[in-house]
Amino acid sequence: MTAAQPSDFNWNDLGFEYHELPKRYRAYFKDDVWSAGALETDPEIKVHEAATGLHYGQNIFEGLKAYRRKDGGINLFRPDMNAARFNRSAVRLLMAPLPEDQFVDALKAVVKELQDFVPPYGSGATLYLRPFMFGNGPVVGVHPADEYVFEVYATPVGAYYKGGLTPTAYVTDQFDRAAYGGTGQAKAAGNYGASMLPGDRAHRNGFSDVVYLDPREHKYIEELGSANFFGITKDGRFLTPKSPSILPSVTKYSLLEVAEEVGLKAEETVISIEDLDVFAEAGAMGTAAVISPVGSITHNGEKHVFYSETEVGPWTQKLYDRLTSLQFGDSADTFGWTVDVPLD
Repeated sequence: MTAAQPSDFNWNDLGFEYHELPKRYRAYFKDDVWSAGALETDPEIKVHEAATGLHYGQNIFEGLKAYRRKDGGINLFRPDMNAARFNRSAVRLLMAPLPEDQFVDALKAVVKELQDFVPPYGSGATLYLRPFMFGNGPVVGVHPADEYVFEVYATPVGAYYKGGLTPTAYVTDQFDRAAYGGTGQAKAAGNYGASMLPGDRAHRNGFSDVVYLDPREHKYIEELGSANFFGITKDGRFLTPKSPSILPSVTKYSLLEVAEEVGLKAEETVISIEDLDVFAEAGAMGTAAVISPVGSITHNGEKHVFYSETEVGPWTQKLYDRLTSLQFGDSADTFGWTVDVPLD
């Protein structure tokens, strides 16, 4: 595969897929020290056959975006939260934490180098950034690696769901996303591998994805596929599940604050799958899709419809508009969440 050039892209018609770009950032952990890191041209990484990243699941990642502003500049959105979550994941999997300033500097270096690949303002597209780390070096017994590789690659992307803010249908299943007391709060690669079978089954049955319930009692909503859930009650409350096995989404914690700003009462709490009728609107939230309205949830063969199966609800639209206006720099950032990427 040959690295893409900016002229290869139709910015208004991008899918959510990988494109090889000319550069990526890599750093290496060896002898208890992280290297300074540098931009590299080779998209392929040399991996030892006995690497823990291949055999024992020492593999974590993050996902965030670079946004082109109307003035031509570029924003990152709350990269400090991604850096902190990345290190919490590393600690959970007994991997070597990366200095958080190095994590953010790596993002800035990649975006600056690849600034011509950040889609233009108004296209709705962004430059998706994928930081990841895995255990490398020879290990046979079940214990952590002595060496790690950290990389940030980038790829231009359009909307995660082609329909944009079009409601989709979800279904519950007997599968668990993560075990109680397991790695649910870590962004571990294995969590996503385990979700592929139930996700595929949902897709083949005409659903967008699976509603994962709590792994102990299967009574309470946890996540929707790889996204967090929110519901807006008929009396104006923005509710999102609270559980030790849910990934703490940057989008979720941002929307909890934005919801208060736009006039909703926001709360993390347990949400029973039997209480869907309290919600006027519902949605999935995460970096890739931002917000994806939920038109319906089918549980035990019974279908519950929220605001509409074809139209986005007014509160959901308001939340989406406010959050994306912050990310693209269209409105005043009263929260201090956006980070400018120096391009000189």
